[in-house]
Amino acid sequence: MTVRMIKAIQDRISCRAYKLDPVPKEHLETMLQAARLAPSACNKQPWRFAVVTDESKRRGLVEKGFLPGLTMKWAHDAPVVVVLGISRSLITHRIAPRISGIDYALVDIGIAGEHLVLQAAELGLGTCWIGWIKPTIVRKIVGWPASIEPRALITVGWPRDNEPRSHHRHDLSEMVDWC
Repeated sequence: MTVRMIKAIQDRISCRAYKLDPVPKEHLETMLQAARLAPSACNKQPWRFAVVTDESKRRGLVEKGFLPGLTMKWAHDAPVVVVLGISRSLITHRIAPRISGIDYALVDIGIAGEHLVLQAAELGLGTCWIGWIKPTIVRKIVGWPASIEPRALITVGWPRDNEPRSHHRHDLSEMVDWC
């Protein structure tokens, strides 16, 4: 891996403390370009993105779009929320998963979303994936049609200086089988 790539991977954290400073549109476009370049099953590119910078819509996502039980008040401070959605194709995303048992669209948006957050880390931005959402409410807030399924949110912003940088990861020996 290149030094820049491994640095972005090491710097990427689940940020839960943001400065209120706005994120330049050019940074957001760079992140979206990185996501757009992700590979996908049969090159269907099922991802859709809604970049939410409007304060009332961001507040709506946090207050109404999250499932109950987990308090994520810190998300109010993120100046940007990116909604990741899926637009499913008939063969690749509806029929093939019934045969294989693999939801290719979820794999695809996972790759695209990770491209987005790694590019954000390279730009010095913090991000946090949130999958604890109410898709119907999120869809309504961002104005998507029923054909697009919201699946995750990613908060984006400048990390506060006091954001913890702990990255405990299991050793490779605990997760790799060499065959």
